[in-house]
Amino acid sequence: MAAPILSYEDLGLVQGSGWLFRNLDIQVGQRDRLALIGRNGAGKSTLLRLLAGAVDPDEGRRTIVPGTRVVMLEQDPDVSAFATLRDYVAAGDDAPLGHEAEAIADKLGIDLDREAQSASGGERRRAAIVRALAQEPDVLLLDEPTNHLDIHAIDWLEGWLGRFNGAFVVISHDRTFLTRLTKQTLWLDRGNVRRAEIGFGGFEAWTETVFAEEQRNAERLDAKLKIEEHWLQRGVTGRRRRNQGRLAKLKDMRAERAAMMGPQGTAAISIGHEDGRSKVVIDATHVTKNYGDRTIIRDFNLRVTRGDRIGVVGANGAGKTTLLRLLTGELQPDSGTIKLAKTLDGIVIDQQRKLMAPDKTVRDVLAEGGEWIDVLGTRKHIHGYLKEFLFDPSLTEAKVGTLSGGERSRLLLAREFARPSNLLVLDEPTNDLDLETLDLLQEVIADYDGTVLIVSHDRDFLDRTVTVTLGLDGSGTVDVVAGGYEDWEKRRRPRGDGKKPAKAAAAPTPTPAPSRKLSYKDQRDYELLPKRIEEIEATIARDEAKLADPDLYAKEPATFARLMQAIDKARTEKDAAEMRWLDLAEQLEALN
Repeated sequence: MAAPILSYEDLGLVQGSGWLFRNLDIQVGQRDRLALIGRNGAGKSTLLRLLAGAVDPDEGRRTIVPGTRVVMLEQDPDVSAFATLRDYVAAGDDAPLGHEAEAIADKLGIDLDREAQSASGGERRRAAIVRALAQEPDVLLLDEPTNHLDIHAIDWLEGWLGRFNGAFVVISHDRTFLTRLTKQTLWLDRGNVRRAEIGFGGFEAWTETVFAEEQRNAERLDAKLKIEEHWLQRGVTGRRRRNQGRLAKLKDMRAERAAMMGPQGTAAISIGHEDGRSKVVIDATHVTKNYGDRTIIRDFNLRVTRGDRIGVVGANGAGKTTLLRLLTGELQPDSGTIKLAKTLDGIVIDQQRKLMAPDKTVRDVLAEGGEWIDVLGTRKHIHGYLKEFLFDPSLTEAKVGTLSGGERSRLLLAREFARPSNLLVLDEPTNDLDLETLDLLQEVIADYDGTVLIVSHDRDFLDRTVTVTLGLDGSGTVDVVAGGYEDWEKRRRPRGDGKKPAKAAAAPTPTPAPSRKLSYKDQRDYELLPKRIEEIEATIARDEAKLADPDLYAKEPATFARLMQAIDKARTEKDAAEMRWLDLAEQLEALN
């Protein structure tokens, strides 16, 4: 990398009773495009504020090239002291030039004369972006810049950062945003920072190699305790690989859905047959909804069947939330009809995150103060359930108010997903979630047996989860497209849009033709592993049934501990078996 213009040596910060991190060395070069990655609670936002000079460390030395302007975009800008958003933008010694601010505000579609107190989260975020970009920084520190932004604003911000001549460090859960813009990665992991000269697109492959090397080292040293401490990372590694299989299944579901739809431009989705899996749960026919003189939804038709994953996209104000409220029966159309199945029983996780009382403990929220929680009719110990949602079981007695925003959102998901339901409604579910929690949420949605409605601006999340996308352009028209966000983008992108086709790759060197069949051992594993996976699942179910005894933990703690250990071991074996079978299935598909 080039000579740094901003750096820290031996950085250390105490938080609570211990060190949040210590002995960190960080450098930011003149043209760096750094993704700052880490789990919720790892200290990413704190580290960004240290780089900005807004927080004083307990150890370490900050060095900055004289004349370097460092500007930080806070995750939650405070506009409460200002009458208008313009006053907020113009405040401070480093206030941006008026014409620069006006130009950026115009591109982002924000009225700076808007009253600050009544501004929405998206409007406050746009004003903060105006303030940050118009200061002409040399180093930009961006904390979740895409939160509360619609797709149009995200596209514009991507373009601006792509042309930016300075350096930036960005925290974001938006995989598409990170993949398109970043060229280096800072990974904050267990109090350490690792740097790689790769963008976010190579992050997951890099972490796989790091974890694999750690595990090999741990095995060589017989460090069983260290391996136990890393259960979370190993679980995430397995989850990412399982998601590859789920994405393949999602593609099949999209293909089936496309076959069930009429010609391009036809909104109504027809039903091929009426078995238990394809039962209609929402049937909208010629639906129109107006607000005053404006038509929000016009002549909309959609038939939603059990198991559908429906994504809703569009600019802010296009009518996404209105459409969601119509489909769930919360709002009635002005004309047309919407029929809901009588058995429909939904849970709604909205973008306002009506979180639990801050003085309650995690145990109170999940298990009403007890040791056990009913999860879709199955009793689970709170420690085991917390692990499933990437929590350390030691957080059982932690107060909700001490958790980070992402941890509170994850706790809310854990609580809501325990409830029986057949309709899941998610309004901007990805805000405040880290990348590992997004992986988990995608897995839960993929395994959910009911119907899912999702409003989101997170393009990658939609591409990984939904089977049908409803795209609103603000005119009242709703496009119905089989597939995710990328499929909707292709649908609305005009032919001959001026984009040059990608340059053809050089022809690869011919290689010997591979064998056209699996080896004997591989073929045998492919045939026998499904049965073995079923046997492991039966063993897990049997042991979990024993754990359901409410007196076991108190009367036989050793037996309880042994069962928990056996279940963890069985799940590890099951994960390995699933991965092996998926690998073999991919090989077989390639051969055929």
